[in-house]
Amino acid sequence: MRLLVFGQSGQVATELARRAPAAVFLSRDRTDLADPDACATAIRAHAPDAVINAAAYTAVDRAEEDDALAMRINAKAPAVMARECASLGIPLVHISTDYVFDGSGTAPWHPDDTPAPQNAYGRSKLDGERAIVQVGGRHAILRTSWVFSAHGANFLRTMLRLSETHDALSIVDDQIGGPTPAADIAAACLAIAEQLRTDPGKSGTYHYSGTPDVSWKGFAEAIFALTERNVAISGIGTADYPAAAQRPLNSRLDCMTTETVFALPRPDWRVGLRDVLTELGEISA
Repeated sequence: MRLLVFGQSGQVATELARRAPAAVFLSRDRTDLADPDACATAIRAHAPDAVINAAAYTAVDRAEEDDALAMRINAKAPAVMARECASLGIPLVHISTDYVFDGSGTAPWHPDDTPAPQNAYGRSKLDGERAIVQVGGRHAILRTSWVFSAHGANFLRTMLRLSETHDALSIVDDQIGGPTPAADIAAACLAIAEQLRTDPGKSGTYHYSGTPDVSWKGFAEAIFALTERNVAISGIGTADYPAAAQRPLNSRLDCMTTETVFALPRPDWRVGLRDVLTELGEISA
């Protein structure tokens, strides 16, 4: 499969490169998603069998002040990708987010539940989803949450860094979701792209997040337990951790449709956590 990936240095793109080294990866220097027309040019030039969009504007708080740029990258660029992929009859796999929901309640969000994003980042990602669906081509929108890996900016690496200078931390414990290893997301994207090539009827919106659901505090406790770091953790509410963008309290995702359609069960983030900490040299294999 000739694969074209938008993104190169991000968490999922890095893991895709490990699993599909022959794919073409487009960094911002090669194709800037802030110029959506450049996406169409790249797809036409490379004539791939499938496209994965692993690039996005992910600065959630900054998006509150820079919503126009977030909209170009997260909504207008995917719309152009979808149109070009549809014209070529090839699948587009697009990574989205739990932030398209308002975070209310405690039940896991189903792909068919009504989105209601509470911040600019979530609105830009939802507009991107809707644009892809409206084009009507062969596609899979894969909503995920709490991505972590051995590279890039993520909660796991932040906890490790803070533990070097702090023996006590206050961590939010009223936001609940599924930490998701970037390695598993990459593997899922490749499997979905391959299946969509032969069965366009699988097009749609899907959820894919790690299990079991946990709070940020619980995730931090697991990190420090495995690394045997003596850090005292106290729980705080989201209201006590002010940020420019509102975060959803409930990021639980119902992933049964993904397992049923693509035979992709939810990954156990505890297994992924051990793998990442081993890669970082924090624990032995």
